[in-house]
Amino acid sequence: MRFVTRLLIAAYLIEAGILLILAPWSPYFWDRNRFGGLPVIAALMASDYVRGAVSGVGVLTALAGLRDLFALIFGRSSRMPPRTPEPPLLPDRWPPAP
Repeated sequence: MRFVTRLLIAAYLIEAGILLILAPWSPYFWDRNRFGGLPVIAALMASDYVRGAVSGVGVLTALAGLRDLFALIFGRSSRMPPRTPEPPLLPDRWPPAP
C-alpha cells in the first residue's frame, strides 16, 4: 500500500511540474484564463519574469517527483535514517589519577 501511495505522489509531482514548466509559455493555457481579465493580474502575467518564476517552480516540483521516483525504484528512502546517540568519550577513571 505504501508503495502505491509513494508512486502516485511521485507521478503527481512529475505531472504538475511538467504542467508548470510548459503552461506559462503556451498561449492556450497562459493567455486564455479567467484571471487575465483583472488589470493587475494581467500585467503580472504579461511579464516574462513571472513566467520564468512559474517555470522555475515547475522544475523544482518535477525534480522532487523524479527524486521520489528514483528512491522508490532503487529502494532508497528519501528520509535520513535515525541517528544513534554516541556514548560520551570519558576516561575509565574520573578524575584522572595523579
